[in-house]
Order: sequence, then C-alpha cells, then structure tokens
Amino acid sequence: MKIAICGSVSFAKEMLEIKKKLEAQNYNVVVPSGIEKYADGSLNVETKWEKIEFDVIRAYFEEIKKNDAILVINKDKNNIKNYLGGNSLIEIAFAHVLNKKIFLLNPIPEMNYSDEIEAMKPIVINGDLSRIK
Repeated sequence: MKIAICGSVSFAKEMLEIKKKLEAQNYNVVVPSGIEKYADGSLNVETKWEKIEFDVIRAYFEEIKKNDAILVINKDKNNIKNYLGGNSLIEIAFAHVLNKKIFLLNPIPEMNYSDEIEAMKPIVINGDLSRIK
C-alpha cells in the first residue's frame, strides 16, 4: 500500500518517525516536500507565501492521487486535542473525492468542522499503526 502522510508541519518529527515505522512494515510512504527542514528546526512556520510560491497544496494533491491512502497526524496543538488544521481538512477532502482510504492517527477533534471530517468516514487508528490495512 502507498500512503501519503498529512498533518501540520509542527508535527514534522512525528511524520518522519511514522514514515520510518511504516516503511519497516513494507509500506511505500511519502511525506510533504521539505518536511525534514521543519523536523530539524531549519524552518519553523509554513507561511502562506511559501504555500503560494511552491504551490504546496496542488503539489501534495498530486502526491495524494498517486497513493492508496492518507494518514493524518492529528495531535494536540493550540490547546485543541487531536488538532486537525485547514490544510489537513483539504487533504482529507481530496482523498475522499478520490476514493482513497483516510486514516486518522487519533480521534476526530472537536472543532468547527468536525462534522465534515466525520462525514468523510476516516478510520481512526488510535495511534496503532498496525490498524492500517
């Protein structure tokens, strides 16, 4: 199975750790371009200008199309349990429209758009990567 990892760049270290674990289980895994720079602290905030200049939303949509599933890293952030931001919501919607499997690392957060997330029927794995199938 090919899996695209999604989530806030503030979870960059976790993305890379999970990528290694999934690759050890023989999955093909892709992470957002440049995520290593966020993980090592070279970059710390993704700005709208970076998103525009590098067309990151369209670029990652192309990656999602090539994969069988997405795994969204949703951890606590901004005093929100299992935070899931705007970019991740967009990526979930892309995956949903493309009939890809959608996995959430943790339960659906309580946010303004929780109903929309739930409507796309993600599979919540509760931190257990073995539940990805």
